[in-house]
Amino acid sequence: MHLILANPRGFCAGVRMAIDVVDQVIGLFPDETIYVYHEIVHNRHVVGRFVRRGVIFVESLAEVPSGGIVVFSAHGISPAVRQEARERGLTAIDATCPLVTKVHAEAVRYARQGYQILLVGHKNHQEIVGTLGEAPDVTQVVERPQDIPSLTILDPEKLVYLTQTTLSTDDAAVIINALKAAFPKIKEPPSSDICYATTNRQTAVRQIGPECDLVIVIGSKNSSNSVRLTEIAENIGVPARLMDDASELDWGWFPTGNERVLLTAGASAPEDLVAETCRMLLGRFGGTIEQRDIFDEDVEFAPPGALRRIMEEKGIDPQSRRFRAVTPTITGDLYGAVPLTVSAGKGA
Repeated sequence: MHLILANPRGFCAGVRMAIDVVDQVIGLFPDETIYVYHEIVHNRHVVGRFVRRGVIFVESLAEVPSGGIVVFSAHGISPAVRQEARERGLTAIDATCPLVTKVHAEAVRYARQGYQILLVGHKNHQEIVGTLGEAPDVTQVVERPQDIPSLTILDPEKLVYLTQTTLSTDDAAVIINALKAAFPKIKEPPSSDICYATTNRQTAVRQIGPECDLVIVIGSKNSSNSVRLTEIAENIGVPARLMDDASELDWGWFPTGNERVLLTAGASAPEDLVAETCRMLLGRFGGTIEQRDIFDEDVEFAPPGALRRIMEEKGIDPQSRRFRAVTPTITGDLYGAVPLTVSAGKGA
């Protein structure tokens, strides 16, 4: 079997920041219970590991005791949630991905300029719920082209679209093209709202997938960007499987044992889950691993403002903590003691 590991894969800078924020808060308040509003990122293993360390995940701030400590998840929150936290005297640390915050800021700016906003995405996703809360009176969610005829448009010349950051670029293009056809003067954001990590991981699957017999995506079922990676593979005609970890491998997927398999991971999936999958596959079938470098990600984020202030109060230099996507280093027996090659793809 030949395994091709897509690079980039796994944690993006925003996810790395959100996870490390919770780690930092646990360390800064060792005697306090730490609450997280919604899953910090959409990955069952990441959440489970924090639960085992005593973190409590809540779906309502009413579950957090007055004066308690709460971390807001990477997906963003509405102003109403932020206000509720202030009213209840909570110590709130906002781990929203800065690229999600960018979309929130766009919604506020366009609303102030008198635009109606068409928000492209999945209406029940936490990111869309949070963004919608910035300007609910002038925002409508568009999940698919079929939603367009039922929109209420006051002035087609004062219309802008924004998107969820984790959409499939294929699906988003279909909806955006339909919006432009229906409303030729619709305004678009200054730069794409779909985040670099989502785009890069999807591009890697598009480039490498056609060489392979199967694409395996490590990620949880509620991870939008992980689900989108399987859809991208299927769009290019390659079978794809989404799984949380190696325990979900089905040997029936590999009828010959000599398949070429592309392994990638959603932006919230830990690399050790990829390594575990490699060990399982190579332990059964033997073979080689190749890492295919498509993009070198260099995006870096600083800690959130509230966390920086807390660190300074405790005599810790917040500049010592920066968060960026890091290419996993494949060494030792973590991935299986097999030959490794590294090659560059077209996007590198």
